Formats: sequence, structure tokens, C-alpha cells
Amino acid sequence: MKIEYFPSTEIEALEKQLSVFASDSEIQGIQLLACDANNYSPAKLDPVLRSVDKAIFGGIFPAVIFNKRKYDTGFVLAGFKTAPVINVLENLSSPDIKMDEEIMKFAKLYAESKTLFIFVDGFSERINAFIESLFTIFGLQQNYLGGGAGSLSLQQKPCLLTNQGVKQDCAVLAGIPLESGIGVKHGWESISGPYKVTLAEKTVIKELDFKPAFDIYREAVEKHSGKSFTPDNFFDIAKGYPFGINKIDAEKVVRDPLSVGKDHSLICVGEVEAGSFVDILSGRNETLIDAAAQAMQTALLNKNGAPEHCIFFADCISRVLFLENDFNAELEAVLSNYSEVPLYGALTIGEIANNGKEYLEFYNKTSVIGCF
Repeated sequence: MKIEYFPSTEIEALEKQLSVFASDSEIQGIQLLACDANNYSPAKLDPVLRSVDKAIFGGIFPAVIFNKRKYDTGFVLAGFKTAPVINVLENLSSPDIKMDEEIMKFAKLYAESKTLFIFVDGFSERINAFIESLFTIFGLQQNYLGGGAGSLSLQQKPCLLTNQGVKQDCAVLAGIPLESGIGVKHGWESISGPYKVTLAEKTVIKELDFKPAFDIYREAVEKHSGKSFTPDNFFDIAKGYPFGINKIDAEKVVRDPLSVGKDHSLICVGEVEAGSFVDILSGRNETLIDAAAQAMQTALLNKNGAPEHCIFFADCISRVLFLENDFNAELEAVLSNYSEVPLYGALTIGEIANNGKEYLEFYNKTSVIGCF
């Protein structure tokens, strides 16, 4: 594989480097991970993507990762020696989309794929429904790896990259024949709960234990943090206090609360089902860093050996906002024994993975690592 980071934010630089990768006879497919701060306009980006004569897939993220650094501007290109099988599922949020039927239209094309990269619009409303349908149809035939694209502005906009241009509210699947080992870990710990989600709609938790969700959340978080919520500081405090959806015999699936509704509901990244039970979680820098290291170890165990080609890292942007300057320590922990292997990835708005043995999930605030 050929993997490089380029610091330029100019669309002309992207066009030039895509041309270089596309003209390489050993590269049959290209993964493009770009930073939101590049401010590519669809009007300029679309013709560049459409001009690439090899399969291309990827997304626009709050930041990208290359080796032991994160970058808030620029882009990463990864060239694959075998053309990926790429399909796009449009209108992900539409209640009229029958996920199973749409996925079945192209499922047979992935018979030879060992790993599925999955990128979604992180602000789409039916990501969980898509993930569940994907797992129902594909099962554990492949490993899954990816995450949510989008902007820290929390405004939904075109963010998924394909040969057809930049897209919004969709999912991109790219199957590759490379074997992988996947590791998933978050490091957040319960401080309160469990609470029953007594009323929810898609990504909105309306009630916990029959009370307005924010009222329950505020009482627990203010008590633990010693801070008080105001109309302007919700995310600053909430980034350290996600929800954990309880799962039988599995680590909690984390959900990020993004904002408060007028009815004291809580709007999250990713759906939360009514009837589920959630805890309120908190974390310390050392537990999050250790969790990333554990995700790496799990990926190595599931691969049954050291990475030969590269390491892909999808890490939640809200972990970075929580860790701040200690995020570099997390990268060091992941790469401590494999600094000679290229590591690349993105800081995502939600993470997608399984480890070849368990149910496929859409996570928040989690480290997901794939070793190839």
C-alpha cells in the first residue's frame, strides 16, 4: 500500500496528488480522508472526484491521522493494489428506505471482500437501522471498519467522497480483499445508572425513568463534576459525560449527547432505542489512553500476528476534545511497538466496527483499530 499525508488545503493540490496516485500502475483504488477545515466547496470538489479514473472512496472529517500526529488541515491518500468494491446507499435518513432491500441489491458483489470499510454521514438519522441491516445480510463473513464523516460545526453537509462527487446523508461501502484484525475499546466508566430509556425517537432521548432526560442527566453530571450547566456550556461539560448503552456480555456502546431540546430532551450522535438501559459515564485521560492501547492489542490478537501493510485508526473526535494535549500520548500508546508500520485514519463522528466475532455496532467516543 502507498499511504501519504499532504498538508495543503488547496483543491489544486488535491487534484494533483489524486492524479499522481491514479497514474500509478500499482494502485487500483484510492481512499481519501480530508479535513473539514480545507473548506472544499462541492462545486469545485465534484469535478475533481469525477475525473479520477480509478475507484475512490472516503470522507471529510474534523481531522485526520498520519503516523504519530493528527492534522486539522490537509488530506491523506491511501492507494490499494486491488480495486475496492464500492457502493453507495443514498438518503440514509429517509423513513421510506427499506435497508434490507437496498443492501441486497449489491450484497453478492462482496463475496471476495475480507474487510468492509464503511463511512456514513455522521448526522444521518438512521445509521443504526443501516448497521443492523448490514449485519443481518452480511453477518460475520467480513470484518467491518469505519466511521462517521462530518463537521464539528454540527451542521449536516456533503461529507462523503465517491467517484460521483461529494455526497450527504448516505453510506459508502468499500470492500477490499485484505485480511484484518479489529480492536474496539473506549475506557469510559459508569458514574450513575442504569436508567431506562422510557421515551426516545431516533437520535433523541426524551425521557429517562419517565422524567425529562436532561433533568436526570443534569442532576447526575452536576453532582459528579461540580459544574453547572448554562445555556452556553452544554457541550463543554457533556463531552466528558457520555451515555453507555448496556449490552449483555459486552462493553457498553457509548452515545454522545450533543445538545438539549426545548422539551429537555437530549440529542445524541446515533440512535438510542426506547426500552434500552443506559448509564452515565465519565473517564480519565489515563483510562482512555489505556483503552486505545487495548484496542490495538485486540486487533493484533484477532489478526494472529503483526500488521504487515498498515494500521487504520478511527478515533472519535470527542475523545480528542476530552484528552486535549494528551491525545499524542494515545497515538504513542497505539504505535508503541509498531512505529515502522504506517498508521493513518480519521477523527470521526461515531465509529463503526466489529471484531470478526461480535455484533456490528455504531459507537461514539470509542477507539477502533484495524491491523492489515
